[in-house]
Amino acid sequence: MARMSVDGDELVVRLSPRERLAARRTDVRVPLSDVRRVTAEPDWWRALRGVPLRGTRRIGTRSHQAGTDFTVVRPGTPAVCVELRPPAPFRLLAVSVPTLADARSTARSLGRSAPAIDMSTRYRQPLPVPGEGPPGAALP
Repeated sequence: MARMSVDGDELVVRLSPRERLAARRTDVRVPLSDVRRVTAEPDWWRALRGVPLRGTRRIGTRSHQAGTDFTVVRPGTPAVCVELRPPAPFRLLAVSVPTLADARSTARSLGRSAPAIDMSTRYRQPLPVPGEGPPGAALP
């Protein structure tokens, strides 16, 4: 099972050998300064956005109108969701953990490690819908 951890000033998603094959990539590393928000998602399927780009339906990259996500989720398990700021290579990292208590603990731990985390809400923000919003507003 994939694991999220902090290594120096980076957030690392370590993949198992099987997950590396499914995702067709190695571990994911992003700077902690790019972390916007960390949440625990009780329902694994809520972490999936867009369509599979590379990998399988649940493991790998997914494309949507606001960018690309990286997911390693398993049915029946909660997920830790990390929203990222540009110029990070992904908009969201979602990784399954065994229990909801583990998800909340991991989210709190990662949240304490990120220097500029957004604490305005404890929920993930929805994707912007093209064509909606104030005139002239650009997608984030």
